[in-house]
Amino acid sequence: MFAKENLTLLCDFYELTMGRGYFHSGMADTIAYFDVFFRKNPDGGGYAIAAGLEQIADYIKNLSFTEDDIMYLRDTGRFDEEFLSYLRTFRFTGDIWAVTEGTVIFPGEPFITVRAPVIEAQFIETYVLMCINHQSLIATKASRMVRAADGRPISEFGSRRAHGEDAAVLGARAAYIGGVSSTACTLTDKLFGVPAGGTMAHSWVQMFPTEYEAFEAYCRLYPDKPTFLVDTYSVLESGIPNVIKAVKNILWPMGKKLCSIRIDSGDIAYLSRKARAMLDDAGLYDCGIVVSNALDEYLIGELLRQGACIDAFGVGERLITAKSDPVFGGVYKLCAIERDGAITPKIKVSENEAKITNPHFKKLYRFYSMETGKAEADLMCLHDEVVDDTVPFEIFDPDFTWKRKTMTDYTLRQLKVPIFRNGELVYRFPSLSEVRDHCKRELDTMWDEVLRFENPHKYYVDLSERLWSLKREMIANRGRTEQN
Repeated sequence: MFAKENLTLLCDFYELTMGRGYFHSGMADTIAYFDVFFRKNPDGGGYAIAAGLEQIADYIKNLSFTEDDIMYLRDTGRFDEEFLSYLRTFRFTGDIWAVTEGTVIFPGEPFITVRAPVIEAQFIETYVLMCINHQSLIATKASRMVRAADGRPISEFGSRRAHGEDAAVLGARAAYIGGVSSTACTLTDKLFGVPAGGTMAHSWVQMFPTEYEAFEAYCRLYPDKPTFLVDTYSVLESGIPNVIKAVKNILWPMGKKLCSIRIDSGDIAYLSRKARAMLDDAGLYDCGIVVSNALDEYLIGELLRQGACIDAFGVGERLITAKSDPVFGGVYKLCAIERDGAITPKIKVSENEAKITNPHFKKLYRFYSMETGKAEADLMCLHDEVVDDTVPFEIFDPDFTWKRKTMTDYTLRQLKVPIFRNGELVYRFPSLSEVRDHCKRELDTMWDEVLRFENPHKYYVDLSERLWSLKREMIANRGRTEQN
């Protein structure tokens, strides 16, 4: 992470007021369990991709209040000296379990669980959600675009449209997890190893007396695989002819043939077809065509259906801002408390059924077919339940319980792994390229019906019989059951 001031106070103020309340109510040592989950997939899709965990871990490792923080809190007049003294030695001492970055996740399932003294667990809510909501959103959007491109590489071009420096740098990181090949953001390359690249802007072409002279100068400076921006004046009347001339006059005598053009405006399908014909007629068979200009998965797919001659895409604002659906909607909800080793489940009941939470400390399993290797369903169950994958297991839809299926010939994977134990980081974060590879393998286990853009198949996230019964009982007894 790039250097910046202490981020401990990057929190919602209510986390501090509640913390003081817990402290003076004798609950500072009460263990709380919180689940992180989301309620709907972005863009009406069939899945999402988890990202942002490494930044959460960095934040938690460095979590502490400076004297400057304490002074600020004192000056608000909202916090007494006893509580401020407690904050001076504050650190995270709890446990966190999470799915690893790049894992495919689905609505309703707890893909992060925090167990810690309630002040600590409550305090990290904002930063956890900020990281997960942003990077999971961008990784998911990137994976959709990569799928639409059908094997053609995509470069992330979005820094200048991003909502600030974090959004640019970490957005490019998340996009790489989702499958893009490179970024225009230099700092993301320096920090995370995402390949950065770029060649010229329209201003480069405009700075020279002629377009040809601009291309000629660039060939001499960067003869290895240069990319020429050809729409400064006219793609077909000047851009392509000047590229052909510069390549033949400068690159070919050097023995260099690999190059590309980039089209950033106009009717891209038409222009790319005409450009391909002109390049081939001139013998520039090794010249690729890159296109950009406010692209997303739908436009990419439509261009390819129209027979556009495109070898790679540059995608900016509609990726880095997830423009079509810019809110991921992850939430952080209490699911249990623990006193003297006894866990008491908690539930939030709402008139809006979608906002009723799943109680208790839970595990998360994924079923895979032994025959196809594809993921069939996920199962939420209580923390002490064990599923034996050597015997048949019946799953059922938690909303329509008559929909049941007996799983046979399957394997199981427990999705969440320990990240922190007793406040110590116990998980070794893989390299970003390893996370990206994991994401690709995860997507390969999903049926195409789940991955399609329009009307995707609903992937089932089921509850175990015990968890379902507990939830029904707690809803029925809500008037006599302590609620969060």
